[in-house]
Amino acid sequence: MITIQKPKKEDILGIQEVFYKTWLATYPNKDIGVTREDIEYRYKDRYSEENIKKLIERYTHIPKNKLYLIAKDKIKVVGICVIVKEKEFNQLQAIYVLSEYQGKGIGTMLWNEVKKFLNIKKDTIVQLAIYNKQAENFYKKLGFVDTGKRIKDEKYKMPISGVVIPEMEMILRNEK
Repeated sequence: MITIQKPKKEDILGIQEVFYKTWLATYPNKDIGVTREDIEYRYKDRYSEENIKKLIERYTHIPKNKLYLIAKDKIKVVGICVIVKEKEFNQLQAIYVLSEYQGKGIGTMLWNEVKKFLNIKKDTIVQLAIYNKQAENFYKKLGFVDTGKRIKDEKYKMPISGVVIPEMEMILRNEK
């Protein structure tokens, strides 16, 4: 049985595993030049003591405008969702679900729960890799549409190849 909840300190390693495995499954792309080594290097310190301390701080001292939710299968973290209420819009930063749990409604469960936190008077924006068709189709099912905006954010510059993951922006208009 899948449950949706706020993360606790004991969920940190599971959250890291979801990010790492979903990035490995999603972002390496031969045509773009993003390699598996890029992703492995990006997450090489994911279990270091210093990184775990930072993550505990991040997930236990959350600003009022931000929400983290996780999906758990009993005690295993299988998905995560991150959203921020910005001044002018809601920013959906992530919905990641482990590959073996995709297609079971978990992403939709996370979305339905996080929607309760949104400012419904504002649009919701999500950015995703332009080549992540699975995510694009998922967001379309939720009502998001492509804005036509393309982004190359240096924070997604890969450490080995130097490639910046190209992103697209999708928007869900508010419920006026």
